[in-house]
Amino acid sequence: MPAHRLLIGLAGLMGAAAVALAAASAHGADASRLASASAMLLFHASAILATIALLTRGLLHDGIGLVATFGFAIGAALFAGDLTLRQYAGHALFPMAAPTGGMVMIASWLAVTLAAVAAKR
Repeated sequence: MPAHRLLIGLAGLMGAAAVALAAASAHGADASRLASASAMLLFHASAILATIALLTRGLLHDGIGLVATFGFAIGAALFAGDLTLRQYAGHALFPMAAPTGGMVMIASWLAVTLAAVAAKR
C-alpha cells in the first residue's frame, strides 16, 4: 500500500534525525531540548514501523490504525521540530507547537488502542 511505504520512509527519516539530534545533544552545550526531540523521534519512528506491521497482519482496524500512524509522524515532527528550532534559532515553530505535537502523539496512542478494539476478528 502506498501510504504504508510513505510512512515507512518517514520512519526512516525520523530515525536518522533522531540519531543526529542525539549526537548534537551529546556534544552541544545546554542541548537538553535536543535529547527530548531525539527521543520522541526515535520512539515514534519505531511506533510507526510496529503499527504498520500490525496493520499488514490485520490486527488493527485499517482506517483508525492508519490515522494513528500518520499522527505519530505529524506529532513527533511538530514536537521535535519545535524543540530543535528553539535550540538553534531561538524561537518556536509556532505558539504551542510542541504541546500540540505531544497531544497528537497521545491521541495517536489512544487511536492505536481503539484500532485494536475495532479490528475485525
